[in-house]
Amino acid sequence: MPSCLSSVENEMMDNGFGSLIRRKRVDAATQARQKLATQQLARKLSLFDLTAIGVGATIGAGVYILVGTVAREHTGPSLTISFFIGGIAAALSAFCYAELACRCPSAGSAYHYSYVCIGEGVAWLIGWALILEYTLGGAAVARGIAPNLASFFGGMDKLSSILARQTIFGIVVDPGAAILVFIITALLCTGIKESSLAQAIITTINISALVFIVLAGAYLGCKTGWPGYEVSSGYFAFGANGLLAGSATVFFSYIGFDIVASTTEEVKNPQRDMPFGIGIALSICGILYMLVSAVIVGLVPYYALDPDTPISSAFAGYGMEWAVYIITIGTVNALCASLIGSIIPQPRILMAMARDGLLPSFFSDISKHTQVPVKGTIATGIFIAILAFFMDVSQLAGMVSVGTLLSFTIVALSILILRYVPPDELPFLPSDQQSNVNGQHLDAHGADLLERPLLEQNVAQGNSVTCVSQSSSSESWVIDSGASDYISGEALSHPGWRQAMIDEMSALHASGTWELVPLPAGKSTLGLCSQSRPGWPG
Repeated sequence: MPSCLSSVENEMMDNGFGSLIRRKRVDAATQARQKLATQQLARKLSLFDLTAIGVGATIGAGVYILVGTVAREHTGPSLTISFFIGGIAAALSAFCYAELACRCPSAGSAYHYSYVCIGEGVAWLIGWALILEYTLGGAAVARGIAPNLASFFGGMDKLSSILARQTIFGIVVDPGAAILVFIITALLCTGIKESSLAQAIITTINISALVFIVLAGAYLGCKTGWPGYEVSSGYFAFGANGLLAGSATVFFSYIGFDIVASTTEEVKNPQRDMPFGIGIALSICGILYMLVSAVIVGLVPYYALDPDTPISSAFAGYGMEWAVYIITIGTVNALCASLIGSIIPQPRILMAMARDGLLPSFFSDISKHTQVPVKGTIATGIFIAILAFFMDVSQLAGMVSVGTLLSFTIVALSILILRYVPPDELPFLPSDQQSNVNGQHLDAHGADLLERPLLEQNVAQGNSVTCVSQSSSSESWVIDSGASDYISGEALSHPGWRQAMIDEMSALHASGTWELVPLPAGKSTLGLCSQSRPGWPG
């Protein structure tokens, strides 16, 4: 009996530990989408959309305050250098996200990457860390709307009672924050393209406010001789230690490019657009940060900057009190863009976890009309609205940084695994010679499928490719998407693509999802069809 119990316990321990280190095949999400062809995220995002989402999620209201705090306590006039160093560090993390988004193009961001490269246990931890990060960050951003609106209208007493903070049973509630969360949640439920358009408009207003700060500040600086740079302590007022401490602080102002990675499954061409989208967004943010900081610390000596409203106070000191309205408009729009960026990734992470069986299937449902995870979006919005209404989450805001650093660390570790572990020891990753006719935009040789008439219509419109066949008369392929029986394609240029496609079709057939079907005489010699359309071609 003891030996039997021992063997059972050992088996249970092996199974339990094995589930923690179990890794997911990179194409598992694609196979799930093939089985649920009517429930797919819409591939509608372009490079412009990704850039707008990335810039909007990155440039929050913090830059309007961070300039004064970091300059006074850490860097002095060398704040611009700190932003540059922080941007370099952020770029290294962004490169990791960009590569993983290309090699593992699926929703879930760091959760998905850690599941593929490390294991289920770490992925589960990262998934909840990301949800905590975005939830607390979103609630904190939402509660910042009322004070900024109050400064615009001249005081909290000038706001409508539905927007101003109230005290109920000793609890300070913020109905304006909850209303804003519900409005943005409703917007995100309409579709990813509509959401990215709204984000682009809001981000444009925010960037315009920052450009005004740079141009107006540069004019004042040239007119007055840049008094902020003529301090007795010199350019590096706090030395190298202060410069690096300031870089560590401003690093968190670059967080936002990871949100772009969560939309990979909704990008028309993720292998091409994801790296450019992340890189361009981060570059725009870094340039704006450095220009704004260079202007502000040049207008006012660093020790005289207001830690709460450094930019508004700097302009007011030169008799431009009216500039506070432009700056407040930029701040409010930055908060709205940051809130959109906090809500967008959460339902997609929940969806990815639900697909993998780590959450109820409720969160994996995708609306047939808008092709976004509406249920997950609504659940996320309700939870953030409740937090923003009842709780002052500023004391918990430090946990956002913990989740960010944890996810960045795991993503960097995943890149090391891809780089240095031999490919034959990573059976869960696809070889470079494999192709995928549904969801992937690169063929076996890395050529862009969007450039081929054969797949252009289906991939661009986000349709599922359900049938493929090889023509017996030429080196061309016939693809069926359900809209028409055949979509003819021209001859493929790569000589090795034919064999790679045959191998891929054999693998699909072996998976049980596809089956061999009789094809019309003279049309094809080899064909597969999804079991969801067993009568094809009829």
